[in-house]
Amino acid sequence: MTFSEENYLKTIFHLTAFSDQEVSTNAIAEMMATKASSVTDMLKKLAEKDLVHYKKYQGVSLTANGRLLAKMIVRKHRLWEVFLVEKLDFPWDEVHDIAEQLEHIKSEKLINKLDNFLGNPTEDPHGDPIPDAYGKIIKTEKLLLSELGFNQSGICVGVKDSSKEFLKYLDKNQIALGTQIEILTKEDFDFSLKIKVDEKEVTISNKIANNLFVKLV
Repeated sequence: MTFSEENYLKTIFHLTAFSDQEVSTNAIAEMMATKASSVTDMLKKLAEKDLVHYKKYQGVSLTANGRLLAKMIVRKHRLWEVFLVEKLDFPWDEVHDIAEQLEHIKSEKLINKLDNFLGNPTEDPHGDPIPDAYGKIIKTEKLLLSELGFNQSGICVGVKDSSKEFLKYLDKNQIALGTQIEILTKEDFDFSLKIKVDEKEVTISNKIANNLFVKLV
């Protein structure tokens, strides 16, 4: 498979992560910042390889083989992110772009040795689950911070947005995986929240709260 084909499989996988519905070529084009016509051409190639189910004007979904291959790409990406953060001390807002390059390494033996070397982690530095060597994913129960009510508390277990800008914002406000967050107030007007983080009170927007995953405590 080419790097481009792998990127398309991964993109379709992410777009269908929370739904079994087919995704449109426009959604793929938007996520990959490319033209819809280019997406259509690639989907035809992937369909010929039995990696996607594709019918014009009806959207696309991954075949069983395509989904497994996509999981293996995601597995490599997230294991490399763990390695970069835990072993090379990269900040969590820098590892995504580097892992985008490393995820295309073909050696299955290398990735399995990397997995064992890291202690077989089940989550990456952003709280996303890591598929195992057979494609199995262990999912944890979690809520968005915006779903919590007054006086409820949660432990940060992941982020929905892993952009550099968002991760730097969290660093600035001392919010990381494992941080306990308590809801102090919620505004009726814009749903902004006043929260307590390590005895420090911070006001955050609804957009921020909608991009933080927590586990109730």
